[in-house]
Order: sequence, then C-alpha cells, then structure tokens
Amino acid sequence: MPEGDSVFRAAARLHEALAGRVLTTADLRVPAHATAGLAGRRVLEVTPRGKHLLTRLEGGLTLHTHLRMDGRWEVYRPGERWAGGPAWQIRAVLATEAGTAVGYRLPVVELLRTADEERAVGHLGPDLLGPDWDPAEAVRRLLAHPGRPVAEALLDQRNLAGIGNVYANELCFLAGVTPWTAVGELPRADRLVERARQLLDANRLREGHITTGDTRRGYRHWVYGRAGRPCPRCGTLVLTASQGMPPQERVAFWCPYCQRGPAPEAARPGAGARRPTR
Repeated sequence: MPEGDSVFRAAARLHEALAGRVLTTADLRVPAHATAGLAGRRVLEVTPRGKHLLTRLEGGLTLHTHLRMDGRWEVYRPGERWAGGPAWQIRAVLATEAGTAVGYRLPVVELLRTADEERAVGHLGPDLLGPDWDPAEAVRRLLAHPGRPVAEALLDQRNLAGIGNVYANELCFLAGVTPWTAVGELPRADRLVERARQLLDANRLREGHITTGDTRRGYRHWVYGRAGRPCPRCGTLVLTASQGMPPQERVAFWCPYCQRGPAPEAARPGAGARRPTR
C-alpha cells in the first residue's frame, strides 16, 4: 500500500496536470457514477488527505479516490500512449486540453459533494503531511490503547494519517523496539511521532521512502525488505514474520539485536544468525 509521501506526490502530479483547467472528458468507470456528467467543469485542486486523494471540481463536487494496494494514477500528454495497464483496469479518466489523468485499479472511486468530504475522510487522524498536523493529538490517539502493538497502532489511519508498512517497520527500528511492543511501553511516544513526520516530510518530493539517508539501491532502509540480510547497524540477520490477522495482516521486519521487545518464537534467530555481544 502506498505511503503518505507517495500519495502526496501523486496529488501534486494530478494538481499540476488538471487544476485550473476545464474537463473535456470525465469517465468514471464504476457503476455508481458511470453516467455522471462532469465534462465542462473546472478542476479547482487535487489535494491529499492521508492516503486519500480529493479532486475538487467547480459546482461543489469532489472525486474521492484511494489507491490501496494496487491503484495508480498516471498522467499523459495529448496523444501519448496510455501504458499503465490494460483498458479493463481503468476506473477513471479525467482529461483536459493539456493532458489526461488515468486511474488504474482504483478500489475506491466516489463522487460526493465537497461539503460532505468528512464522510469519506473525517475518521482520519492528523495528517503527517497536511495542514491539520497536530503531534499532540497524534500522540493522544496512539496512547488511547496502550496495549496495542506499536506497528499496528502506527498503521491505523485513525491515529495519524499517512504511515504504511515501510515506515511502520522503519520507525520501530529507529525507536529500538520490535513491532509487537505495546504502545504504552514506548519510552517517548512523542519522539516516535516527530520522527514519523520528519521521514515523510523528507521523502515527500522523492521516490524510495529513504530512511537511512543513503539513496543507493539496497541501502535505503534499515530493516524493511531486508529479511535474511545483515542489519546495516550491527550485522545481525534481519528477521521477518507476519503481524496481525487477515485482511489487515502485514509483514514485519526487525533486527533481534537492535530492537528489544516481544517477537514470534518461530522467528527467533537460528544458529546461523550473528548475535553481537554488547
């Protein structure tokens, strides 16, 4: 699932391509809105809200979309071949004389009144990259359920909006705790929240969700995607295990030396894992 910084960049691309221009084509390929007549309306802005995208149109309408795991918006110049996937995967087409935005595999395509946007996004916590960012409120929401595993709490968009599985794992590493550590056991939840804000802000204009500061491929993350490879900090083999239950199940990554706290017994390091002495 895209992280908040990826959605921020998607919104920026769509805004640049569409905002201030009149729609010449507006094709929503979902049953509920297949006959919606949006052509002729001017696009006012495209803005992100956590992992949601809000395309606001004149006349008080908003197109609400969400990428979830596989969705993607592509922007094409006039006459350019669409290459984001087969035609049957297209869920939305918004075109102006300057270009065309095509939404592929979008699981959420919803047309609503702009005044009713809260119905779609009002449940979200403070947006890490939004004007409503409120670190104190994010900490309060995280600590409202102190026994919840920290990775699950970070992924819950009702606590703070914008964190996906990459950042949830990397933030646990940077805090020195396993993903299964209870939120209430964090020594400084406020530092975790501030670090989350710093990471997303640093990556909002670049690809890769870089958390180590090293932009080289294979060195961008501390633990995410590094199962069976040495921890960049200590050399211990990074472990992986499932966390949560379907359909909310995620893959967790952690270093058993750098991160303290509970972890699945089946994922404990075997004889081959290097375990430095303190």
